[in-house]
Amino acid sequence: MSVSETSHSRSLPEPRAMLRLIKPITWFPPMWAYLCGAVSAGVSPRGQWDVVILGVLLAGPIVCGMSQAANDWCDRHVDAINEPDRPIPSGRIPGMWGLWIALAMSVLSLIVGYQLGPWGFGATIVGVAAAWAYSAEPIRLKRSGWWGPGLVGLSYEGLPWITGAAVLAAGAPSSYVLIVALLYALGAHGIMTLNDFKALEGDRQMGVNSLPVTMGPEAAAKLACIVMAVPQMVVIILLALWDRPLHALGVLAVLLLQFWAMRTLLTDPKGRAPWYNGTGVTLYVSGMMIAAFAIRSLGAGL
Repeated sequence: MSVSETSHSRSLPEPRAMLRLIKPITWFPPMWAYLCGAVSAGVSPRGQWDVVILGVLLAGPIVCGMSQAANDWCDRHVDAINEPDRPIPSGRIPGMWGLWIALAMSVLSLIVGYQLGPWGFGATIVGVAAAWAYSAEPIRLKRSGWWGPGLVGLSYEGLPWITGAAVLAAGAPSSYVLIVALLYALGAHGIMTLNDFKALEGDRQMGVNSLPVTMGPEAAAKLACIVMAVPQMVVIILLALWDRPLHALGVLAVLLLQFWAMRTLLTDPKGRAPWYNGTGVTLYVSGMMIAAFAIRSLGAGL
């Protein structure tokens, strides 16, 4: 049966397509960032493992999964050009089911977030609002190669990190946590720019002004590398100033490995962007956890 025949004959979504819609492969960054926040809080998780586990599930499968469903629904016309086999354009999730799934998961996110107290609930509201602001008209920040990746970087790395620290400590995170989390969120702008390479042709046709579209692949890749590297350099300097020289050397080591990966990326930005998203990003998030352990004992503020 062809794709078009399937789209007309199916009335209920295919279970495997629903799993693909919420993209499990994308859950890791916010889950990891929440764990970084829990580590950096400097509070023992003893007696609070339920809060840690629930927060990780909220950050990954629930809120991130919801954001992916919302994005696929709002991007269904772009995906019909870039990836027509995706769940919605292929018809395996027919009719309005994509929207209904995204809305239901938005409600679920808020219900689960409420269980994490005022800090967790407030962060969940921000996360859900950011997901829809990124994808949906009339705001649709993903049309901008600057605002879109910036919002996603903040939502994937900064917000979960700050939330994990606040929930575990039952209060406002320290200045150290805020500074380091925001620096890594800023660097994630580059990661999101590289992620836009896969939709280059569809974005160009549908008027999505991602940096690969507006600057070209080579210039966009160079800028992404700079944006990823500079915040990590600042983290290294800060850790040294905060008397954490071994942790600073650890972050420096993973950054040097990223420089090698960046050189490889720049030989063929469009072709090697997926490779870098697996290799360089793994190194990036490794540095996040090193920094989290560095600041967990630094105290309540600057």
